[in-house]
Amino acid sequence: MSGHSKWANIKHKKGKADAARGKITTKIGREITIAVRMGGADPTGNMKLKLALSKAKANNIPKDNIQRAIAKGQGALDGANYEEITYEGYGPAGVAIMVTALTDNRNRTAGDVRHGFSKFGGNMGESGCVNWMFKNKGIFAIDIEAGYTEDDIMVIALEAGAEDVKVSEDGFEVITDPADFDAVEAAFEKNNIEVAMSEITMVPDTMAELSPEDAIKVQKTIDLLDDLDDVQDVYTNADLPDEE
Repeated sequence: MSGHSKWANIKHKKGKADAARGKITTKIGREITIAVRMGGADPTGNMKLKLALSKAKANNIPKDNIQRAIAKGQGALDGANYEEITYEGYGPAGVAIMVTALTDNRNRTAGDVRHGFSKFGGNMGESGCVNWMFKNKGIFAIDIEAGYTEDDIMVIALEAGAEDVKVSEDGFEVITDPADFDAVEAAFEKNNIEVAMSEITMVPDTMAELSPEDAIKVQKTIDLLDDLDDVQDVYTNADLPDEE
């Protein structure tokens, strides 16, 4: 249960492309609205909303913005009718890429995403072409600087139902089945374990190693896709260098 953690590469984190506060606020607001429309305004039992609110808190989104997004989801305010769509395809060097988007215009978003795939030599594929390479998992990241020992994390996480605990020089990565996410989260809270990041995300079964040249092209592809207004998340099985 030890080894080099790949969680920083599993889901491309918002970097320079999303540095603008307005873009972050807009994307998370849409995510909250869709979550409310799909499962109601009570985060208890609505995992999508719970995670969206957690993301809003982590990004210091103002409460007024959060409340407006919830109201839109409940139909209390006028707003575009967004739907969630997943696009799949291959990036440079044939790496798998999945893109989730929230859009009010399928044609616009499909065209933008297709261009993002092809710009540096990839191509958008048919639905199902790469999603079999990924599994839906819960991820908790705990910084090594928090001072917890490997035994601390191992015992608490595994007893709560976690599938695996990986250890790296940066900290701990706890992996769970989505059904056990709440139980592991509750166990960490009960034991006052500070979690740096938690989410339910798509984790690749295996990572694809790349040449330095291909890694640059893949990173540019992901940055381009991630910068699209309609795109919420970009997942890849590419083993990319950690971002500075």
